[in-house]
Amino acid sequence: MHTRRKLPIGIQTLRDIREGGYYYVDKTPLIARLVDSGKHYFLSRPRRFGKSLLLDTIAAAFECRRELFDAHDGADGTAPRERLFLADHWHWAKPHPVIRLSFAEGRLEKREELDRHIRRQLREQAQRLGVTLEDPGDIPGSFAELITRAAEAYARQAVVLVDEYDKPILDNLEAPDIARAMREGLRNLYSVIKGRDADLRFVLLTGVSKFSKVSIFSGLNNLYDLTLDPEYGTVCGYTDEDIDTVFAPELRAAAAEGQALDREEIRRWYNGYRWGPTSVYNPFDVLLLLRSRQFRAHWFETGTPTFLVEWLRNRGFYTPQLERLIADDELLSAFDVDDIAVEAMLWQTGYLTIQRIEVCDGVREYELGVPNLEVRAALNRALLRAWLPQRPEGRMTDVVRMLRAADTDALRAHFQRLYASIPNDWYRNNPIAQYEGYYASVFYSHLASLGLDIVPEEVSNPGQCDLVIRHASRAWVIEFKVIDGEEPTGEAMRQLKAKDYAAKHRGAPGIHEVIELGVEFSRAKRQIVGWEVACA
Repeated sequence: MHTRRKLPIGIQTLRDIREGGYYYVDKTPLIARLVDSGKHYFLSRPRRFGKSLLLDTIAAAFECRRELFDAHDGADGTAPRERLFLADHWHWAKPHPVIRLSFAEGRLEKREELDRHIRRQLREQAQRLGVTLEDPGDIPGSFAELITRAAEAYARQAVVLVDEYDKPILDNLEAPDIARAMREGLRNLYSVIKGRDADLRFVLLTGVSKFSKVSIFSGLNNLYDLTLDPEYGTVCGYTDEDIDTVFAPELRAAAAEGQALDREEIRRWYNGYRWGPTSVYNPFDVLLLLRSRQFRAHWFETGTPTFLVEWLRNRGFYTPQLERLIADDELLSAFDVDDIAVEAMLWQTGYLTIQRIEVCDGVREYELGVPNLEVRAALNRALLRAWLPQRPEGRMTDVVRMLRAADTDALRAHFQRLYASIPNDWYRNNPIAQYEGYYASVFYSHLASLGLDIVPEEVSNPGQCDLVIRHASRAWVIEFKVIDGEEPTGEAMRQLKAKDYAAKHRGAPGIHEVIELGVEFSRAKRQIVGWEVACA
């Protein structure tokens, strides 16, 4: 692609993209493979990853809107467009009836609102497909009837596509009774699908979370979960190749206009989400970056996860674990109103991603970590606001300058001021301040919010040190201890020396100096009392 096009920010329909002169990353080879391989699917991806556009593209194919997939010279006034893969790899003879349900818009806060929303959509779909429903008040009966009558009217099996299938539940997780009611209402709807198998050609439900089959897909055990299928790891999101080819005109234009975007910096900020062998970028981030040419937390800023932050705080989550958590298949799927694992919540919402998969004697284990700089910095800024009652004094760049100068005395004074600024009432009234990991979590989140390079292999790994920061050709190897007394014990530094955590960083590429730092927090004084530094 040699000419610049419009950036499809917020565009979720294939027709608008293809006729409006927008960039389009062709995912239709994966769609062709998906349809040829089976017919009942489920896909979990975080918000703003292109799930709605994927569903619209599938709908356009089954509706035989071939003109959207063919090349066009723009003679009719629409923008020229290239040929998509599916144009030559689809049966275009006769359309299938497509039933589309969506819970993406708005917020439903009562079961009655959910039922009304479902009835309205079933009624609208019936009218669009030219069929009549006998009893519109009966949700499962109407859905079953809609599928069967649509298949009969078109003399072709129906297609069911559901966008954000779980949003009514996720929107109400802070009110478990309402969330349970929403879960029952949705189960009432989705339970119909398996019984209408003979009338269905293709089914795809997409959402953020992967609720257990028992809780919401009871009876619908024929859904194949695409979420971690390596063949479809890039079905949503942009790859490095997409950035370098499809969006090459934008990168050239930015450079020509004196606003060059460093390719490695783009990767560091926004790449790193992984559901298969190839990592991907959040499309929303890439598009906003190309428009503004500013590295910012574009995705994070569109929906601050207030509930998630409060949820983590109330559970006393040890924030350094964001760099490295271990989970198995069962744990990643442990998501229900009454049983939400921290690992599952963070992974499914996109704040952690799979860094590595290890299989031993048939047992699969996942190593999870933050995907990129955007998530690390923005999420920790939000967490820091939850850990601390007020914003730390001083400029964010102060700490960076101290690290660059290896000014350990200034760093100690900075963190002591930070902890001293926490009022006594905060400790008395907030259980979060009572758990042992609080001090280290504040320390970590303060540093991580600055976008510093935190080494994931070291953090929260049993038998290894608590924190490693790489900055300005220097590695800081840090160990935390919480003590009951008011005088330092030296235990943090003794452990650093005894375990020699610094060994792997000596002589490492790009590292010219290693600094060991033992930090001790006193419960009694609620302050740093031990601060030992050694060059390793």
